[in-house]
Amino acid sequence: MENEAFTPLLEQFMLTPLVCWVKSVGHSTVADGSPLSAYVELVDGIYLNEIMLEINPKTTVQRTNKKVNNDPTLRIQNLSILIRQIKAYYQVTCFS
Repeated sequence: MENEAFTPLLEQFMLTPLVCWVKSVGHSTVADGSPLSAYVELVDGIYLNEIMLEINPKTTVQRTNKKVNNDPTLRIQNLSILIRQIKAYYQVTCFS
């Protein structure tokens, strides 16, 4: 029952403009092309950190966890790195 409610929401989220832009900018590694696999790739943070590195190659790169394997702690660490990179980029770009 939960899956029936989640699937339409997931598909709708994957069609949002920001997700479409992210998918068009980088090189996705999703093998099966399913919305769930693409979503997991986004929330793992590896793909988003690689895109941020393309946006700001001058940044000091903190190493992301490449093997997340559904570990929420590793996902949080990767997304925290991403947030720090985004903050640093906008602080330098907007306030320089």
